[in-house]
Amino acid sequence: MVHNSWTVADSAELYGVNAWGAGYFSVSEQGHAQVTVPTEDGKATVSLMDIVAGMRARSLEMPVVLRIRNLLDHRIKVLNETFAGAIERGGYQNVYRGVFPIKVNQQCHVIEEIATYGSRYHHGFEAGSKAELIIALSQLRDTESLIVCNGYKDAEFIDLGLYARRMGYPCFFVLESLGELRMIIERSRALQVEPLIGVRMKSSVKVDGHWSQDSGDRSIFGLSTPALITAIDELREAGMLHCLQMLHCHLGSQVPNIRNVRNGVLEACRFYAGLVEEGAPMGYLDLGGGLAVDYEGARTNSTHSMNYQLEEYCVNIVESIRETFDPLEIPHPVIVSESGRATVAYSSMLLFNVLDVRSWEPQLRKAALPEDCSEALKNIQEVLSVVGRDNFQECYNDALFYRDEVREQFQHGQASLRERALADDICLAILQRIAALVPELSRVPPELENLPELLSDIYYGNFSLFQSLPDIWAIDQVFPIMPLHRLDEEPVRRGMLADLTCDCDGKIDNFSLPEGAVSTLPLHPLRDDEDYTLGVFLVGAYQETLGDLHNLFGDTNVVNVAINADGSFDFAREFHGDSIADVLSYVEYEPKHLQEQFRQVAEGAVRSGRISVAERQVILRAFHDSLHGYTYFEHH
Repeated sequence: MVHNSWTVADSAELYGVNAWGAGYFSVSEQGHAQVTVPTEDGKATVSLMDIVAGMRARSLEMPVVLRIRNLLDHRIKVLNETFAGAIERGGYQNVYRGVFPIKVNQQCHVIEEIATYGSRYHHGFEAGSKAELIIALSQLRDTESLIVCNGYKDAEFIDLGLYARRMGYPCFFVLESLGELRMIIERSRALQVEPLIGVRMKSSVKVDGHWSQDSGDRSIFGLSTPALITAIDELREAGMLHCLQMLHCHLGSQVPNIRNVRNGVLEACRFYAGLVEEGAPMGYLDLGGGLAVDYEGARTNSTHSMNYQLEEYCVNIVESIRETFDPLEIPHPVIVSESGRATVAYSSMLLFNVLDVRSWEPQLRKAALPEDCSEALKNIQEVLSVVGRDNFQECYNDALFYRDEVREQFQHGQASLRERALADDICLAILQRIAALVPELSRVPPELENLPELLSDIYYGNFSLFQSLPDIWAIDQVFPIMPLHRLDEEPVRRGMLADLTCDCDGKIDNFSLPEGAVSTLPLHPLRDDEDYTLGVFLVGAYQETLGDLHNLFGDTNVVNVAINADGSFDFAREFHGDSIADVLSYVEYEPKHLQEQFRQVAEGAVRSGRISVAERQVILRAFHDSLHGYTYFEHH
């Protein structure tokens, strides 16, 4: 049913943007999705469609990853200042130091911005590999910013960290194994650099959600309690127990339940106290990641949501540490967190245009039945003429029965292709009439509950799920999705989204709306005279790095936008996505060699008389242009 009184407020409520948007995203009076960023004088708001228009003017084709630099800066600011406020109000006698896990988003411009803006808060980096440590060492200028080295480390990794120590950086090695400890001792003696050492505990706290395997005795990370004691003994024997200054724990990338957070901190405090009792000086408590992002806007402890706010998170951590250590007269440690997801998720979104829609609409309704058609085809036509509220169940059963009978006849050569098509089409018309009745029924038969979804549209988007949104495929991640425009119109269609890949997994059929989890998204009918543009929001964490080249769809175009206080905006950086030549080189093809091979094919066609020399030139130019063009659908 179309509601003529539809407003932008209705769209905002339908898509839940005011819940998951965290004050950053909303709907304008013009029916456009818009972004609001804090400024020194207040706030500035920009229509995302204005940014899209700027992209088109600059010949930047969809799909595009759009980054709002202001949002990244603001997330760093609120994380640090909220912790600082909780520390001040709670009488905590130390400071907070954030570190950004580079694995969450390794893109150069993201890391550069975190290093630059974060320096005012001494915000550092966590590195889980030599490559990430090299990034951290090249970007950090503030020697009060921490570098935390996790992951398995060889001698080269350790030497780099020790050189960072020599240059004045507080660079911690967090132990993953006892063999690693022995190598650190050996290399520190060889280079005559005293290391800063941390140990990672295995937390027994089981968290809600997807990342429960990050904790527990069977976690692949961290030292067991016997291994911790062995590490202490070996450090004491080596005369290096004073180097042990950090305890690290990690409950998971997204911890939706504040109770899990508090329990994890309390357990970590007991481990920390035990290390102090063993004689380690300590001083730093690294609580890892876990600060969640409410992708659903539901404010619950479901996997993709969170039942707490940032302030509650910070206060719980500060209070738990203080209340544990004060009776033991243990000095308050520096609080460290690796809150990567919450730092970068909001700042990035994937924008793409819809290329086509497949609607499950009858195509042959006006076609007459052949005079000599089967009884089954006549019967299904009769069912269509009588379907209604009082007999929908009987009609549903009969429609499927007669349709399947015609299909069986077709299988045995007793019905023509046209008759098969008519049976399918009439059955579809019957199912659509029944589906329209389902919302009005007080009691829906189980076999009809999903009928509206089964008859929903498929919107084909200009993107690759595997390249740009891999977590949807890999872990059933939910991201908020909505149109960027026409939000002053009621979206009268329901559809799932399909990408460009030739893969049945290349689809999005799980959406979180205020009404709950649904398999279809409310969308608008396409218009001939304009692109229909959708946005997938909160994609700044993990998606780009984890993306792959399925069907050889490469990296998308990327635009970094800086919003000014007056509401204007600048295209601070533009990064053109992969060309076909780029992605082919990734899989060991040489583009120049491909061009030459195809030239030989074209020359052979000239010799055989299939094409002229002039046609050869046109064909070679088309091949060259495609080779160096965007891997996605392009408008010409």
